[in-house]
Amino acid sequence: MHRKPEILAPAGDTSAFLAAIAAGADAVYLGLKHFSARMQADNFGLTELSRLVELAHTHDRRVYVALNTMLKPGDPDAAGRLIARLARDVMPDALILQDLGVAEVARQAGFKGELHFSTLANVTHADGLRAAKAFGADRVILPRELNIDEVRSMGEACPEGLDLELFVHGALCYCVSGRCYWSSYMGGKSGLRGRCVQPCRRVYRQKGREGRYFSCLDLSLDVLSKTLLDVPNLSSWKIEGRKKGPHYVFHVVTAYRMLRDNPDDPQVRKDAERILKMALGRPGTHAGFLPQRSKGPTAFDEQTSSGLLVGKIQHDKEGTVYFKPRIELLPQDYLRIGYEDEPWHATQPVPRRIPKAGSFTLRMPRHKTPKAGTPVFLIDRREPEMMHILREWQNRLAKCHGRKATAVDFEPKLPAPVRGRKRPDMVLRSSVPHGMETRGSRGVVTGLWLSPKSVQEVSRTVFGRMAWWLSPVIWPDEEDAHRRMVVQALRNGARHFVLNAPWQLGLFPERDDLDFIAGPFCNIGNAAALACLREHGFSAAIVSPELAGEDLLALPKESCLPLGVVLSGFWPMGIARHQLEGVKPGEPFSSPKGEVFWARRYGQNTWIYPGWPLDISARRAELDAAGYAFGVRIDEYPPKNLPEARRASTFNWDLPLL
Repeated sequence: MHRKPEILAPAGDTSAFLAAIAAGADAVYLGLKHFSARMQADNFGLTELSRLVELAHTHDRRVYVALNTMLKPGDPDAAGRLIARLARDVMPDALILQDLGVAEVARQAGFKGELHFSTLANVTHADGLRAAKAFGADRVILPRELNIDEVRSMGEACPEGLDLELFVHGALCYCVSGRCYWSSYMGGKSGLRGRCVQPCRRVYRQKGREGRYFSCLDLSLDVLSKTLLDVPNLSSWKIEGRKKGPHYVFHVVTAYRMLRDNPDDPQVRKDAERILKMALGRPGTHAGFLPQRSKGPTAFDEQTSSGLLVGKIQHDKEGTVYFKPRIELLPQDYLRIGYEDEPWHATQPVPRRIPKAGSFTLRMPRHKTPKAGTPVFLIDRREPEMMHILREWQNRLAKCHGRKATAVDFEPKLPAPVRGRKRPDMVLRSSVPHGMETRGSRGVVTGLWLSPKSVQEVSRTVFGRMAWWLSPVIWPDEEDAHRRMVVQALRNGARHFVLNAPWQLGLFPERDDLDFIAGPFCNIGNAAALACLREHGFSAAIVSPELAGEDLLALPKESCLPLGVVLSGFWPMGIARHQLEGVKPGEPFSSPKGEVFWARRYGQNTWIYPGWPLDISARRAELDAAGYAFGVRIDEYPPKNLPEARRASTFNWDLPLL
C-alpha cells in the first residue's frame, strides 16, 4: 500500500497561507522578498514567516521556501546569508531551488532541511533523477508536460532516498519550465528571475489570422488524479498559484483533499469537481496527461484568462463606465477588467454589496477607459463563511511568537578563480557539416546536435575533434535513444560533450577522459553553481546568454572553470513540447507591435525564435579582456520567407537583469 501523497498548497500572502492550512493542506510552499520565481506575489519577511512556520509545525504541517531563481554574480553571498537566517530563525522543512548555486551555499550555510529541485531545474528523464540525487536533491518536481505513463515510469525509476512531486492543478506555461527566455529577450524581465511579464498570453497574427496561440488554459487533473495514487515515490500533489488569493487556495485544496481521500466515491468526485469550478481559475484542461487522448493546452480563439466572467462593460450617454453583474458581488470581491495585454486592463476591489443585475460603476482613468463589451472577471472573493474560518486561524497565529530575524555573517567558501585557460571558439551547426572549419591561430571547433543522423553521417576521423551538444530537453520516451546515441558516439571516438542540463551526466556509462561542458541552457550565472559543476566533473561552462553586460563581464573573475559565451546566432525565446495550434511552423508570425517571430519543430519540441538574431560580437574584445576562454556562434537557418532583420539583439547587455 502506497502512502498518500501530500497536498501541497501555494501561498503568496498570510491570508492564502491560513486558507491552505484551514482547508487541510499537508504542506505549504511560499517565497520570500528575494530569490523567488514569483516576485509579483506579496511574499514574506523572515520574522513573519517564522510565526507561520511555528503555526504549521504545531499542527503537523510542513513549509517549503522557494529560493528558485537563477543567481547572478554576487548573489551567492546574499543568498547564503538569507539561507543561514532561515536555518537559524525560521527552520522551514525544505528549500525549492533551480540554481545549483543555491544547493552549494545551502550546504555551507548549515541548512538541515530537504532540497527540492524545481521544475525550472528541468529534470525530465529517469537517468536525470539519479544524477539530481548525486547533486544533492531530496525531491524532484516533475515537468507539467509528462503524461501518466511517463510519470509512472519516472516513479518506478526513482532512486532510493529521492521522492517526486507533480503539479495537479493551476496555470500552465506554454514553454518548458527553465527553457523560456521570452520575457527576458523582449525586455530584461526574466522568468528565471521571477519577473515574467507573460508575453505568451498576448495576441499574435499569422497571415491575417489573430489568436492567443500560446496562452494556456489551467491544468486541472481533477478526477484523473486518482491514477496517481499508485505511482511509486510520488509523494506530493502540487497546486500552482502563489499569486492567487485565499478563495482559490481554500477551494482547490479542499477539492484535491477530497479526491485523494475518497478516490472511489462518485458523489465525492462530483462535489470536488463542483468546488473546483468555484475556484475562479482559468478554464481547465488535462493537456497531455492522457497519452491516448492528448490535446494541446491552448484554446486560441477562446477566453483563457483567470476568473469567472461576471459581466461586460457598458457606456451610457454621459460617458459613465459600468456593468451589470451576472451574480451577486460581495464586499472585498476583486475584479479584473479586460485581458492583460489590453491598454485598459486593470484590477479593483468591490467596495460594497452589488446585487445580481445591479449596476456597478467603474472609476478608471480616462486613458484607460475600456471599450464597450470588454469582459469583467471575478478573480477573488471573501465569502463570510471563509472569512470566519480565517479569523479563527488568525487568532491561532497571534499566539505564535516566532523569532525576530537578525543579521548573520556568512560568506561561501568557493574555489579560487582560474584565468588564462583559452579554448577554441565553437560554431554550433544545425546540420551535419561537410568538413571541419578552422580559423585563426585559436582555431574553431565544430559543434553539432547529437542525433541519430549526426551519429551516422559524421566521419569517425573527426568525431574526437567535435563538440557534441545534447538537447536542452530530453523526455522519458527519448531517453533510451539518447543513451544509445551516447554509447555510439563514444565508440566513434567522441570526447567533447556540451550538456544542456547538469543531470544529463546520468546518460554517460563512463566519464573518464571525457570533456564535459555545461551548455548555455544550464542557465549558469554565478560562481557557486560553477563550483558545483566542477565538483561533478565539468571542465568548462557556457554562461547564460540572458545575463546583463555587467554580469557577463564580472563572472570570469569569480569562476573556477573556463567560461564560454554565446556571441551570435538565433537564440530561442522558448522551447515547448506542445504542438503548434493555429500557427504554421516555418512561417513568420507577428505581435501587435509588429515584432516578427517564427517556430520550428525538432523532434518532440517546438522551438520559438525571434525574427532577429542575438549578436554581442562587437563586445568580443571586452569579453576577452574579462577572461572568457572561448566564444560560441549558433548557425540556425531561419525560414527563407522571414523578413530581413532590421537589427540584431544584444539581449540584456544594456539592461539591468532584475
